[in-house]
This record gives sequence, structure tokens and C-alpha cells, in this order.
Amino acid sequence: MQHDIVSGTEWLAARQALLAEEKKLAELRARIVEQRRALPWTAVDKAYAFDTPAGRQTLGELFEGRGRLIVYHFMFAPDWTDGCPGCSQLGNHLDGLGEPLARHDATFAAVSRAPIERIDDYRRRRGWRFRWVSSQPSDFSYDFQAAYRPEQVGEEVVYGFERTRLDREDVPGTSVFARSATGEVFHTYSAYTNGGDMPLSLTWLSLLG
Repeated sequence: MQHDIVSGTEWLAARQALLAEEKKLAELRARIVEQRRALPWTAVDKAYAFDTPAGRQTLGELFEGRGRLIVYHFMFAPDWTDGCPGCSQLGNHLDGLGEPLARHDATFAAVSRAPIERIDDYRRRRGWRFRWVSSQPSDFSYDFQAAYRPEQVGEEVVYGFERTRLDREDVPGTSVFARSATGEVFHTYSAYTNGGDMPLSLTWLSLLG
């Protein structure tokens, strides 16, 4: 991009004009955050199993006793030896999420279809410590629009709440769940690459309600 070289006075005028637009964006973002928090919940009645370094666990157990669970659908298919490069770039920033989320009664977990052995091997090679589990024992990734059957590739499917065609089985996304005092689990929010934010850190906190 070619940038104009201007005087300090002209630069200030341009910056003030941009600031006005940034304020509009901040106001819009604040309204969207409130709308996200006001979304109704839907009960998760299906039993899901995950392979973890600690053994097989249920979706409810992934909460680790907290009231919210944020899941990042990390693209890592069962026959891959490495995770998706794009998801791996995001993975470089996930280790610090645990503590701030825990202070807000929330837990983070990345979920992939790859076997837990391949996930653990790749995580070690990348030097990551964040919680990462395998959905391979269940239909979790399929049910939450993070994976599709081989016969669906190239066909019309629903991804990100819209009908589209995909050229792969695994796709990224973020899903948020809530857990009641009696152990009921609810799906509260999901975002995908074709709509909404792919949120991180403090932005993820805004999803908790």
C-alpha cells in the first residue's frame, strides 16, 4: 500500500476522522456482545466421550467443575501427523488462557478428531501446554459443525449456520457451553470462519454471559 506523506495537521485530521469510525465500531461491538450474551440456550442431551491424557471423559467432565466451557475446534484429522497450520498459529497463543478464564468460572479445551496419541505428540513438538482432547470416540465434532463425513466433501452442507460446499472434512470453529449446578449441559454459542469473531482471550470472556 502506498501511503501519502502529509503535514502533522493533516495527519491529525485524518486520525480524528478514523477515531470517529473506531468509536462507532466499538459501540456496535458492545451491542453485539450483549446480543451474544442474551442468546437462548439449548440443552445438550446427547452423551459425548473424549479421549484425554487423563483417560476417557464426558463433555460435562471437561468443565473441570466450572460453569462454562469454551471449545476451540482445532483442525487435526485422524490421518494427519500435524495440526492445521492456521490453527497452529492460533495455538501459539493459547497457553495463557487457562488462568484468566478460570477466574471467570470458565475452562478452555481444544478438540480435534485426531487420536489423542497424535495430539499429544504434536502438542509436545510445538511446546504447548493447553488442554487438548480427542473427539474421536463420539460424534461431537460432526454435531457441532467442525467435521463432515467423506461423502459430504464437495456436497452442500450446513457450516456456520449457512448452506455451503466444503473441500475438506475438518473445519475450525469455537463453541461455548454452560453447566448447571445439577450437571445439565447447554450449548450457548458457536462461531465459525464465515461469520462472527474467531475470538481469543478477553474477547472469549465476552461470550460467557
